[in-house]
Amino acid sequence: MLDARSHQVAAARAAVIGGELRGAALVAAIRAVPPAAREAWVDAVLGIAAAPPDQADLPTGAVPYLPCPVDEVLAALAAAPVAAADRFVDVGAGLGRVVVLAHLVTGARAHGVELQGQLGARARATIAALGLDPAVVDVVDGDAATADLDGSVAFLYAPCNGALLRRVLARLALVARRRALTVCAVDCVLPELPWLTPRAPSTLALTVYDAAVP
Repeated sequence: MLDARSHQVAAARAAVIGGELRGAALVAAIRAVPPAAREAWVDAVLGIAAAPPDQADLPTGAVPYLPCPVDEVLAALAAAPVAAADRFVDVGAGLGRVVVLAHLVTGARAHGVELQGQLGARARATIAALGLDPAVVDVVDGDAATADLDGSVAFLYAPCNGALLRRVLARLALVARRRALTVCAVDCVLPELPWLTPRAPSTLALTVYDAAVP
């Protein structure tokens, strides 16, 4: 017999798929779950299983997959703030948790770029199982240092470091030259660059930057 929490997860998943659980209601449902159980609850509702092993030949500067804490995702969405008119871009999308939450919570179009093909494939399967429109929520396989990162909000959860991070930032600078861009960095110390202006830290892990290239 399913326990009460299993019933709650099943009901929440059905409400997400049915389009009834979105926005502030979804945030409230997540925050009603005890912090120690929050990550597992969200993954169960979204249908995200344990990650497969990382590929063995990750390029220099790339980091192994680690999901961003749900509370930091919600903090970034609120601090940016992300709105329905935005295009949200997740650099290093992994299993798709961040792009899916970004869309469900804000209504924004959400696009992710993931270097590891086995992770990107699972992210796309999750998006399909939730009945989300792949024209609105998607994860593509690719190197963020060369991929299209066009959007109004960029999210980085320690996706890479060193020269690879500098190349990713150069791609984002191209975006900031064309349009207003907000960059949310979690557990990721960005170098001081003239086109990145940090706001006061939102949390211990999150810093939001206003990006503008003349």
